[in-house]
Amino acid sequence: GAAVPPPVDPEQARIGAQEHPRIVASFGGIYHDDKLEKTLARIVGRIVAASDDPSQSYRITILNTPSVNAFALPGGYLYVTRGLLALANDSSEVAAVIAHEMGHVTANHAMQRQDKARAAMIVSRVVTDVLQDGNAGQLALASSQRNLAAFSQQQELEADAIGVRTIGKAGYDPFAASRFLDLMGRFAGYKSAGSVQDKRPDFLASHPATPQRVDFAVRAARQFGAPGIGEVDRDRYLQGIDGMLYGDDRSQGFVRGKNFYHPTLGVGFTVPSGFVLDNTADAVLATAPDGTALRFDGANLPAGTPLAEYIASGWVNGLDRNSIQSFTVNGLEAASARAEAKGWVFRIAVIRVGTNATYRFIFANESDTPGLGQAATETVQSFRKLSPQEAAALKPLRIQVVSVRPGDTVDSLARRMQGVDRPADLFRALNDIKPGAALKPGDKVKIVADS
Repeated sequence: GAAVPPPVDPEQARIGAQEHPRIVASFGGIYHDDKLEKTLARIVGRIVAASDDPSQSYRITILNTPSVNAFALPGGYLYVTRGLLALANDSSEVAAVIAHEMGHVTANHAMQRQDKARAAMIVSRVVTDVLQDGNAGQLALASSQRNLAAFSQQQELEADAIGVRTIGKAGYDPFAASRFLDLMGRFAGYKSAGSVQDKRPDFLASHPATPQRVDFAVRAARQFGAPGIGEVDRDRYLQGIDGMLYGDDRSQGFVRGKNFYHPTLGVGFTVPSGFVLDNTADAVLATAPDGTALRFDGANLPAGTPLAEYIASGWVNGLDRNSIQSFTVNGLEAASARAEAKGWVFRIAVIRVGTNATYRFIFANESDTPGLGQAATETVQSFRKLSPQEAAALKPLRIQVVSVRPGDTVDSLARRMQGVDRPADLFRALNDIKPGAALKPGDKVKIVADS
C-alpha cells in the first residue's frame, strides 16, 4: 500500500509562521505580480506532485529584492527573490532551485541546523563598532545579514540530490540544476568584478557552486539520461518575467553608477570613482579599493536639535570632540566629525533636509588613508535635494524580453540596456551566453531598461 505521509509537525509550522514576517521584512517585503505568481505556481505544483511527499503543502513567497537568493523554512515556507527569477532563463532552472529548497524541508535539515554566527562583513562591523548603542548595531546587522544559510555541505549535497531527482521525475530537464549553479557562479563573478567584496549574503555565499557540487549535480542528472531530455519551458518562463522589476525598488532609492538617488525622499549623492554602491533594505553601503567603507542611512533626532550637539550626544564611540564642525552643503545644514574606535578610523557627517529629515554618512577605514578624508569630503559635498522634475523622471529598471533580430550582437543588444554597470557583461550573465557563443535570430533574450 501507499506510505502514509507523516503529519505536519506543529513545532515546524510554528517556527515557519514566526519567522515568516521577519524574513519578509529583512528582504524588502513581498513582490506582487500576478503573471509571475502564476508562472511560479505552475512550476511549484508540478514539482510538489513529483516530490517525496506530495501531501506537504508549500507556501511560496517572492521577495522584493535584487539579491539572488532562495531558501526554505520549516513548515513548508519557500522563498525566492526576484533577483533570482531575473537570472533564471527557463522554468526548469527555477524548478531546480525550488526543488533543492523543498529537499531541505523534506529532509528536515532546518531543524537539524545549528545557527553558526557567520563572520560579519566589513560594513556590518562598521555599524557595530561606531554606534555606542550595541542593540541598534545588532539590529542593522540582523536585517542585512540574515543568517539563513548555514547548512552543512553534506546537507547541501543531499538537497541537491533530492532536487535533481524531483525535477527529473516532474519531467523537467534534470541538468537544469548544474546549469543554474554554473550560471550563478558567473553572475557572482560579474557582480564582484567591480567591487572589493560582495556585501550581500546570497544563494551562492550559502550554497557555494564548487566544482564538486556542479559535478555532483551533473552525475545526479545522468541517472535520468543524456543531456537534452526533459522540458526546459523557456519561452513561457520568459513571458512570465517580462516586465518584472530589476534592481532597486523605488521605495528604496536607485543606484545608478556612482550616484544614489532616492525619488521618494527627494535626495541624492555621488560617491568618488572606484567606489561600488550597494543598496540594501536598511542602508546604502559602498566600498572602495583602498578598503574605505561607507554607510548612509537616516538619523532619528528631535526637530530643532543642533547637528553638532547630535554628533556629540553619545552615539559615536571614540569621538574626537575637537573635530566637530558645522557647515552647509548645497544650502543644507550639516555637521561632521572624526572618531577612532576598535582599530577603525571614522569620518561622520549628518545633514538636515527640511525640518525633520536628517541623514548620516559614516565612512570607515582601518587606517586614516588620504582616500578616507577625501572620499568623505567629496561624497558629503555632493549631497543635494532633487528637484521635483528629477525625482519624477527616475524610473525603476525592468526586465524586457526581446527577440534577437538578424545582425544583432551581444554588443548591439547591450547598448539597449540602461542604468546598469558593464552592460555587455551583464547581458552575457543574464542570458547565460558562454564566451564565443553566437546569438540566433528569433531567440528570446532579456535586457534591462527603464522605459
